[in-house]
Amino acid sequence: MPHLTSTTAGTTSTGIRTALGVPGYAHPLVAPAQWAELARPGTPLDWVVLNVAAGPGTRPDPHCLEAAGRLRNAGVRVLGHLDHTHGARPLAGLLTDAHRHLDWYRVDGFLLDRTPADRAALPEVRRAIGALRSISDTPHIVLGHGSHPYPGYAENADQLVTFSGPWSDYRFSQAAEWTADYPPDRFCHFVHGVPLGHLEEALRIARWQGAATIYFTDRTDRGGRSDPWETMPGYWDEIVSRVGTGVSE
Repeated sequence: MPHLTSTTAGTTSTGIRTALGVPGYAHPLVAPAQWAELARPGTPLDWVVLNVAAGPGTRPDPHCLEAAGRLRNAGVRVLGHLDHTHGARPLAGLLTDAHRHLDWYRVDGFLLDRTPADRAALPEVRRAIGALRSISDTPHIVLGHGSHPYPGYAENADQLVTFSGPWSDYRFSQAAEWTADYPPDRFCHFVHGVPLGHLEEALRIARWQGAATIYFTDRTDRGGRSDPWETMPGYWDEIVSRVGTGVSE
């Protein structure tokens, strides 16, 4: 089951234990209160992604090191952001960034963002995952497909992001049939533009589709002009309460 903080995430009548996976906030200097909030005891977190500057940056950042250390001390898994650029990123570049994440911020694993999802790319992605596992002790690997990939990817990573997008698409989405062969803690859903009045509906969709790690926010991408993940949702306390207690109406 996912690594949790001192208060376990909620278990609903569906039997799914739900936790929050945070795709990565703005730099700790820009959003210090939000990073501090993540380290609050009892927050039902599975992991938090550290994205310094489209990856680890070019030099160690003491503010990011402090933020990551505060989370680890609170029992929260920290993942380093690696941009896979839909498979176009050379393995050497991925490994350079991975080593920097490990050496500078002592991350517990990696989110490979923009990972390809087709069958043809699977051998190269498998090679990249093998290389990442060879440079770290039992790293937690999350593949950020953003949609349902070819089923073989599930055999190579700890978790797959099988949805990343707007609420307008999520509310009518369906899980691929093959996902039923795996436990819910293998799947993550990231949804932006979720109104407070639809938060419980969004949580039910995640449970029905068998995704145990979620991140819902009322922030939007404003037509691609902003990052909806860089700041906390306006209803942070509400979603923490619902996920932490497993409330289901």
